[in-house]
Amino acid sequence: MDFSNLVVAFEAVVPMFVLMLVGIMIRRARLLTDTELRHVNSMVFKVFFSVMLFHGVYTTNIGTMFRPRLIIFALVALAVVYVSCFVLVCWREKSSKRRGAMIQAIYRSNFVLMGISLIANMFGDDNIAVTTMMVAIIVPIYNVLGVVTLETFRGGRVNVAHILIDVLKNPMIVGALVGVFFLLTGIHLPKPVMRPLAQITACTSTLALIILGASFQLGSTRDHIPQLVAVVLSRIVIVPGLVLGAAAMMGFRGIEFATLLSIFASPCAVASFVMAQQMDSDAALAGNCVVFSTALSCLTLFGWIVLYKELGVM
Repeated sequence: MDFSNLVVAFEAVVPMFVLMLVGIMIRRARLLTDTELRHVNSMVFKVFFSVMLFHGVYTTNIGTMFRPRLIIFALVALAVVYVSCFVLVCWREKSSKRRGAMIQAIYRSNFVLMGISLIANMFGDDNIAVTTMMVAIIVPIYNVLGVVTLETFRGGRVNVAHILIDVLKNPMIVGALVGVFFLLTGIHLPKPVMRPLAQITACTSTLALIILGASFQLGSTRDHIPQLVAVVLSRIVIVPGLVLGAAAMMGFRGIEFATLLSIFASPCAVASFVMAQQMDSDAALAGNCVVFSTALSCLTLFGWIVLYKELGVM
């Protein structure tokens, strides 16, 4: 084994979990109340991530950013993962309330928050354009599938127009679309404007990971241990094992492969817990899926990076 591959994996994964540990310490010291955490978290996603996506799109070369083959593979892989977990969960789990939470936790990763940080740690902040482009594509699909899934098992009606409007109102999508508009029209922003945008971009992932750590709350697992184990194993072991293996065989390399790793090997998305709360799903199960998959992903992400560095894929 090449020792340098261990160093690369260590440098990619450990900084993220150190930042989350800082957040956990902030919570234990009671420096932020639950209400304040919700407000800061909302600010990060509505303002900071929106600015980061705008800056990432606006400052990139569109020819470098746009990767049709990568987009097609990611969309097909996501569709296969979603359909597979939908069928398998419905077959094995009898509770409709748990079905929605489980399906969403399996297909929906914390790509935005942890994926971008992972790519930045491995390739540098100046090389996240491809990953930023994938955020603008994957996040709307995550949102649409999440609403459809949870409404289906809640017994409600799926309002397609309402879902699409909510997707277009997502601050991250707005930021990316505005960035595309400025890039295609050639609108030039002066340095005094770009400098603060770059500074906000630089601190977004750091602040988001700290808030993620501070937001962790471990709920009771007594009533759903089998479901929790199945979801966590699927999210951070089975799904990345199958998708990344297929990606490697199809010739994806470098930052494209790393972007796929950040999409399909990241832990359960925090948003899956929030949506489960809002849409009458099993919020306790959804929350524990986020906590346990995030904690264990420090090991699995390290392992996936070392494995594919050893194979010469990244």
